[in-house]
Amino acid sequence: MEWPSWRGPHGNAVAPAGEYPAEISDATKAWETPLPGEGTSTPVEWGGAIFLTASDDGSDLVCCYSQEGELQWRVALPGGEGGKHKSATGSNPSAVCNADYVVAYFKSGNIVCLTHDGDELWRKNLQEEYGDDSLWWDLGTSPVLTSAGVAVAVIQEKNAYLVTLDLKSGQEVWRADRHYARPRESDQAYTTPAVISEDGRETIVTWGADHLTGHDAQSGKLLWECGGFNPENQGMWRVIASATVADGVAYVPYGRGDYFAAVRVTGPADATQEERWLWNATRVGADVPSPVIVDNRIYNLEDRGTLSCLDAKSGEVLWSERLPRSNRKYYSSPLLAGGRLYCAREDGAVFVVSVKDGFELISEGDLGGEIVATPTPTRDGVLFRTRSKLLRFDGQSGG
Repeated sequence: MEWPSWRGPHGNAVAPAGEYPAEISDATKAWETPLPGEGTSTPVEWGGAIFLTASDDGSDLVCCYSQEGELQWRVALPGGEGGKHKSATGSNPSAVCNADYVVAYFKSGNIVCLTHDGDELWRKNLQEEYGDDSLWWDLGTSPVLTSAGVAVAVIQEKNAYLVTLDLKSGQEVWRADRHYARPRESDQAYTTPAVISEDGRETIVTWGADHLTGHDAQSGKLLWECGGFNPENQGMWRVIASATVADGVAYVPYGRGDYFAAVRVTGPADATQEERWLWNATRVGADVPSPVIVDNRIYNLEDRGTLSCLDAKSGEVLWSERLPRSNRKYYSSPLLAGGRLYCAREDGAVFVVSVKDGFELISEGDLGGEIVATPTPTRDGVLFRTRSKLLRFDGQSGG
């Protein structure tokens, strides 16, 4: 199975058909392995190899594991940084990979490209090259791949930009300014872009600083921009949850979890803001987890554990249920696999919810450690990455 980026090949956290566990328990656990450092990034996979990042003793780490949970190699980059937030680390961004390369990015500004054997092709530090990190909190955006190279979005108070680097050399392909003058902290984002294709043209769709934008993936040219997400110019409206794109529409949680919008991202580049906005829902959304969209259904997990299903065309809430109550939050985005949502709470609790015929909570489990990373589907199973461990649960035993 290929799962090359944080939320999979389509950026929507929907797994391909397969056998996935109905419960997260000792009965379905295939293995667990300790990690050489702490981290909060999501594992990615290509050709059976599992890649993830971590931080240890002032170093940024890139690690490769086998399907049996055995460490194959580890690469350490000096100059790593720790996290500010209690639940974060210096390795919040998830790696991205294809058949040939693995690219990892860190809070320190380090970005490195490796082969699948762990050989370093190039490395650089984006902060040394383009300006200091001016985010109030810990870097969260993950790199994405396009046909032009690896793209990174830096959406912050100062020196906000998009940049694409050549995969073979690390040389800059293009860099585009992405600064919007916004109220205090509303100019900052921790989101990951989406890459879409229309009529043979790749577009990087980026959410942050109260704007959704589309840049040409080959040249960096701004193709369109859409505002209207902060009409009262409120401060502290930084965004964490990423927009999820499906069928030419971006589904955008905003306003610190109080709003949810559907915005068209394909069609005429000169479409007005009014033409792009399809609907806007209030009192539903998420501040941190990103939504799952499949078959005209949106599955939205709020930070406090309310799980809702919305109609993607209208924004109507079809059902809304509360997962077991706790004072702990959901920072991990849900994964949909085999008609089930896997929802991981920060304290390590995992709830498996069938959504085939509405809401049905089918099991509760415990990973035994803090989790921020999104679950990763693998061959007939699911991987979970806690702060210090990597675990696999087998679908064969789980039903």
